[in-house]
Amino acid sequence: MERFADIVLPLAQPAYTFAVPEGMEVAEGQAVVVQFGLRKYYTGIVWRLHGERPSFKNIKSVLRPLYDRPLLDTGQRALWEWVASYYMCTVGEVMRVALPALMKPSADSEQEFLREEYRPRTERYIALAPALREEEHFHEVCDKLERRAPKQYEALLEIATAGDETRISTGEVARRLLRADYAVLQALERKGYLVATERERTVERGGSAFRLPELSPAQRQALDALDAAFAGGKSTALLHGITGSGKTEIYIHLIARVLARGGDVLLLVPEIALTAQLIARMERIFGSRVTPYHSKLTAQRRTETYLRLNRAQGGEFVVGVRSSIFLPLRRLQLIVVDEEHDASYKQSDPAPRYNARDCAVVMARLSGGHTLLGSATPSLETWLNARGGKYGLATLSQRYGAARPPEILISDTLRAARRGERKAHFNKLLLDRLGETLDRGEQAMLFQNRRGFSPYVECSQCGWTARCPNCNVTLTYHKSSGRLVCHYCGHNEEVPAKCPSCRVTDVVPMGFGTEKIEEEIARIFPEARVARLDRDSITSERAFSAIVADFEARKTDILVGTQMITKGFDFGGVSLVGILNADNLVNSPDFRAAERAFQLMMQVAGRAGRRAEGGVVVIQTAEPGHPVIRQVAAGDYEAMARTQLAERQAFFYPPYARLISLTLRHRDAAILRQGVGDLAVRLRSRFGRRVLGPMAPPVDRIRGEYLVGLLLKIESGASAARARELLAAELKTFSARAEYRNIVVSVNVDPQ
Repeated sequence: MERFADIVLPLAQPAYTFAVPEGMEVAEGQAVVVQFGLRKYYTGIVWRLHGERPSFKNIKSVLRPLYDRPLLDTGQRALWEWVASYYMCTVGEVMRVALPALMKPSADSEQEFLREEYRPRTERYIALAPALREEEHFHEVCDKLERRAPKQYEALLEIATAGDETRISTGEVARRLLRADYAVLQALERKGYLVATERERTVERGGSAFRLPELSPAQRQALDALDAAFAGGKSTALLHGITGSGKTEIYIHLIARVLARGGDVLLLVPEIALTAQLIARMERIFGSRVTPYHSKLTAQRRTETYLRLNRAQGGEFVVGVRSSIFLPLRRLQLIVVDEEHDASYKQSDPAPRYNARDCAVVMARLSGGHTLLGSATPSLETWLNARGGKYGLATLSQRYGAARPPEILISDTLRAARRGERKAHFNKLLLDRLGETLDRGEQAMLFQNRRGFSPYVECSQCGWTARCPNCNVTLTYHKSSGRLVCHYCGHNEEVPAKCPSCRVTDVVPMGFGTEKIEEEIARIFPEARVARLDRDSITSERAFSAIVADFEARKTDILVGTQMITKGFDFGGVSLVGILNADNLVNSPDFRAAERAFQLMMQVAGRAGRRAEGGVVVIQTAEPGHPVIRQVAAGDYEAMARTQLAERQAFFYPPYARLISLTLRHRDAAILRQGVGDLAVRLRSRFGRRVLGPMAPPVDRIRGEYLVGLLLKIESGASAARARELLAAELKTFSARAEYRNIVVSVNVDPQ
């Protein structure tokens, strides 16, 4: 009987049907090599095996299978299909982000494909020859070598006692673990005393003895509430605990239970580089059971991790970023999403524009496991689900141990300026507290959510500003490099000596970023050791680790940074946090601005006073009466949530509606305007007043392409699946029109 396979390729295309040669063993979920088109060779995934001959005549055959077992099981394929359906992309686009790069090579010829194909790293393993495993013969050889070749004797003894010094070892030992020289081992092998084999390198996994932290009564109560929620049929629960309340200890207890019964655990974190402390802490508890997975690892390491997990039988613990949701954890029983509110869980580009938090909820449901969402400032969508009973809920309202919440002070920048109490970009209140902190030998963190020296440069005579030639945005001045940089496309240029417009005067930096704060604070406190943590200062993972390690070891007194300093850190010496420009956060043109500002300020405030001595947070703002500023000062999450949910309901925004954002791009502004106008008319004929726009985004030209957007609002009671189906049909019709074929349309479901 003829067999055919629907193959998913790493392209924005549907699955294609290939013939399966007679006698070839392939299974659904298996990777295979196929020829696509005239010359291109791709890695594909067998999605479906069947006997239905396609209508076209020239049916190409699967060339050969890859790997010794399928890469995807039924649950993973179901997740890929859900992601493709929900986020309006193809399964092939999911494949592009789900598999490590080395696992999906493509080439223009079979020979080139063979060169690109992944080959596992091998290493040499050494074992005693079978004859030497008899104790009497072994001792005879040892006596002879001890007299004639002492180095060979020492090497033989090391191998024989590997792992157990009470008896002769019959197991293999990795060559890299031995002290003996290569020449010595080769000599023993020639004499027939050793057997060497070359095979795939294995990773030694740890045991099951975990040193679990003690829980406080409040933590025990929260853990009991989570147990009750999961036992009561809830597949997802929220752990709402203020910063420093000890959410991690609860994670550890839940993780240990799952690992002890042979289940798999996935701990998702927003950005792996910012949670080095969390990984180190987990390794202290769970040892080599902890498997990191993130983009900082080499492509080889990510591929090895994927293939090892694909063969594993359970008891795996992965700590990773959003792409970890696609790893092949066969017995997945628990997914923990730490800082679940963080926007980093949402992929912005390219497709699929998925949210790992929401994928975690779906994946746990598919695998029959549980999802735990943890945050001090949950997203309003999660908060409403927990309050409405859809999710379980546990709360931690006090800090762990003797630690007290920090005192939050609001400093009015306008009032300080009128009174002459402002120096550079710092109010007197903050400088006084900073001086006192340094005198006590304690540390401080200063938060400014803008990198660079200044956001733009301006001519004081005519008002000219330096703008990017490719994007509709001003260039940011970076003093360390002496250049103007575009943070969208990377364009950079020298600072002009004179204003290019009026040729009269010098251009001057305006505003301030982290680089300028670092310079000014070092000038005001010359004795202080100041460091900066932002995307410009961490040129590598090593540079990031060095900055964090120095601050943790108290070799740095003041750490200046962007959002990077707000997440995942637990520095015992920090007693003061300064938020330098709160107005920039609360006045952002986004319906989520108030929620995001509250979350960001509460997170950075939580870095202060994480020990018994307590701490102080100073918020500098020109609007001290702003509701969000007041809610942060009071630490009142529920007040913020009530206010924002009422506004969202009144104006029909999430969580009371689903949003789908469309961004259209083209190099010709006129064609783009015509195209988006036609598309808007077509969509309104389908969706009516649910369609908003066309509207230009704040930055309406990037890399030489003009951008314009449309927004589709779908009320909670309507079928979101049906809306996506209708929208997909309209977009297909739009893209088929010859005049609009070159307009790129990006679909973003649930934009952040």
